[in-house]
Amino acid sequence: MLIRNATLPDGRTGIDLLVHEGRFAAIGPALPAPAGVPVLDAEGWLLSPPFVDAHFHLDATLSHGLPRVNASGTLLEGIALWGELKPQLTQDALVERALTYCDWAVARGLLAIRSHVDVCDDRLLAVEALLQVRERVRPYLDLQLVAFPQDGVLRAPNALATLQRALDMGVDVVGGIPHFERTMAEGADSVRLLCEIAAQRGLRVDMHCDESDDPLSRHVETLAFHTQRLGLQGRVTGSHLTSMHSMDNYYVSKLLPLMAEAQLHAVANPLINITLQGRHDSYPRRRGMTRVPELLAAGVNVAFGHDCVMDPWYALGSADMLEVAAMGLHVAQMTSQAQMRSCFDAVTVNAARVLGLEGYGLEVGCHADAVLLQARSPVEAIRLRAARLAVLRRGQVVARSAPATAQMALPGRPAAVDFTLGR
Repeated sequence: MLIRNATLPDGRTGIDLLVHEGRFAAIGPALPAPAGVPVLDAEGWLLSPPFVDAHFHLDATLSHGLPRVNASGTLLEGIALWGELKPQLTQDALVERALTYCDWAVARGLLAIRSHVDVCDDRLLAVEALLQVRERVRPYLDLQLVAFPQDGVLRAPNALATLQRALDMGVDVVGGIPHFERTMAEGADSVRLLCEIAAQRGLRVDMHCDESDDPLSRHVETLAFHTQRLGLQGRVTGSHLTSMHSMDNYYVSKLLPLMAEAQLHAVANPLINITLQGRHDSYPRRRGMTRVPELLAAGVNVAFGHDCVMDPWYALGSADMLEVAAMGLHVAQMTSQAQMRSCFDAVTVNAARVLGLEGYGLEVGCHADAVLLQARSPVEAIRLRAARLAVLRRGQVVARSAPATAQMALPGRPAAVDFTLGR
């Protein structure tokens, strides 16, 4: 395939991209078209590397209302509700819901997902289901699985054993939830233990860390320490980190350099963080999302995740990472041009770095995975939640959407015309 006349996220326009054997073979203006090669005319629209979701729960997705609706909308009721649902889960239903969500994802140009999967179930039904899903979607979507002890690896009976079994079965990443252990000390012990397991197995780490309004929940400090102690730099992620929103500035001024030194990745989940945090506040209410601009300024790689879609914790969502980027932009007040572009990076290149994706990007030699957006720049893509005109996987178009237009017929205005929405 030859892609003609694309605009790239770095601002270059009129760029052609030649695909050969599933990878980009040449990139530049006015490339010659080899005989017989199909041409995709981008018409000047934005060609981006595909969206990447650095934090999701595919085992729970699309289960909203089962066995009942989260009446309070809180994090803790969501966890309790998931506990009620787990005994009722079937492998077939888990697979069906996950595959449906992956269809949604591809249609939205989302071609890589890191999904946490609950291992606090002796049956490991969800693990078996998502391992099956990972293989079935492999031709069109990269699915990375995290062994996540939802009820605490030390708190829940048999959780350590089931986590180890899940890793033996082929789960990719070691997860944890230290703030949900019985005590702060046990939380710190869980971080040490899980990082040691990852180091022994040569795996990455991604912990739900300090997902709390408590300014004294400081497990990310412990995570940074063990990352360095065990030589895991660049392979460890702290997800949520919402307690940082409530910490005093002096402590954060110490914490940020420690995280940067350990080469931690950070993942914020804007839609969910601002929905579930600050629930004990009257006014003013805390937003809850971690300190994204400050983390970026300190040199920490920051990505955004969707976290939940139509599950016990969140009744909304549609696999649209541009919606996630837009919420992150607003909540973090990142409204300079450079900051808005950073929010686009948080759902593309930064998130790909979290997952350690090989061959990701719009460079010669990279996989020919991309999404053609009905926008002229990353900022405009966020503003318009741009239509995904074409989604490419290894140089093949796997999804198309019609351009977003409206036919106008207004009194006193020109005769009916097609109007490109938002422009």
